[in-house]
Amino acid sequence: MENQISRRSFLKKSTIALGTAAVCDLKGIGGAEHVSGFKTLSDEELKEEIDPHVIVKLYPGRSEQQKIRLAEAIVKDVVAIIRCGEESVSVAIEEIKPEDWAEKVYKPDILNPPGKLYKKPGYSM
Repeated sequence: MENQISRRSFLKKSTIALGTAAVCDLKGIGGAEHVSGFKTLSDEELKEEIDPHVIVKLYPGRSEQQKIRLAEAIVKDVVAIIRCGEESVSVAIEEIKPEDWAEKVYKPDILNPPGKLYKKPGYSM
């Protein structure tokens, strides 16, 4: 039997070990009008086509294998919790140099997120 952990626990461990994680949900674009001949998807169609995109920001130095394993674990949890298809989930990993962390991550994503930060780190800058 697999050892499963909760999303909160996984994100907490990942955030502490690796940096910060952001989850974006694109369902809100479903109400757009037809533009330039493109079909607007219904909410159900959109849910099946486009769902979470996860961005993980971390210091450089992790191996490609570690990044692949992290992305696979994130996808597995997103699919289980949000109940979407694996093909709907995308994961990006951005490496941020330590000297750039405060300006590129801490200030915009941690210190000043307008209601989007679901887990604060155990450090301050």
